[in-house]
Amino acid sequence: MTQAPTPTVDTVRRLARSLLKDSGHGTGASAAALDVRPADDGADHPTTWLVGTRYVLYLAPDRATGARRRRELRLREVVRPHMPVALPVCLAQGEWAPGLLCTLETRLVGGTAEENTVSAVGETDLAGLLTGLHQVPVRQAESLGVPRVPPRSLETLRRAAGEAVELLDKADEFEAARLRQFTQPATVQLAAQAGSAVLVHHALTGGNLVVGADGRVRGVLGWDSAVVGDPAEDIAGLARAVGAPAAVRAATLAGYGARPCLRGLWLARCDCVIHLAEALVHNATRSLPLLRTRLRRAWEPIMLERVTDLRDSDAAP
Repeated sequence: MTQAPTPTVDTVRRLARSLLKDSGHGTGASAAALDVRPADDGADHPTTWLVGTRYVLYLAPDRATGARRRRELRLREVVRPHMPVALPVCLAQGEWAPGLLCTLETRLVGGTAEENTVSAVGETDLAGLLTGLHQVPVRQAESLGVPRVPPRSLETLRRAAGEAVELLDKADEFEAARLRQFTQPATVQLAAQAGSAVLVHHALTGGNLVVGADGRVRGVLGWDSAVVGDPAEDIAGLARAVGAPAAVRAATLAGYGARPCLRGLWLARCDCVIHLAEALVHNATRSLPLLRTRLRRAWEPIMLERVTDLRDSDAAP
């Protein structure tokens, strides 16, 4: 496989200028006048660049990533009519190196869920997001190449989390006793229901939720990870991103019952202890603050945990 060249500011400026011209959004300014900068200043080989205040330039580092990006562009157009929040619009695309895709897209205005707290009204935006995902025809998503993924085993996840919390307890990061409420019978009770598969965003992280200063959810990024599968995975993503209570309230507003809400809650909680333990073992100090925040959010208590009568009709809206 040919290694992709390292993009420079000058090459990105010229590329952005060309794509802006092709899209009809050119300003008449010279390429040198364009303000371009990596979206992640800490990346060694940045693939996402901010172009002024209105655009984002994505550079696929390999052909496989480019294929996922093309699928994402098609999927977003299918999803867009069902969404109460904004999705980026692709203005132009081309190649930034032989065989490597680049896309110029609109930049959604707002901060992230890591920077701005989602308000009560913002929770209705999240409910609309979950509702919209459920409304997208599964066959249409699969016809675009969106993969179908089976639901994860909660019992397997519970066992892995059990080992992780022992390590976290010794490191004074988390009390292992808190996981004991999640028993083997509970994993059976919260198993995914047959026929409940929907389009799942599968990457509802704080960084992919565009949140305004007023707490409203303005848009959603990161559609390249979408799958057809367990809707509880998106509830879990929201629990990690905005906290368990807000995630469950949003899912309930979207029509989900106790079973998928609690399943999503425990997916998130187990994931968080496992990921934090792995980071500690590998001394990934840079990721620790975010992983601790996600752990705290996912383990926020909710009233629904007191529910014991879980009906099959609670599987999906």
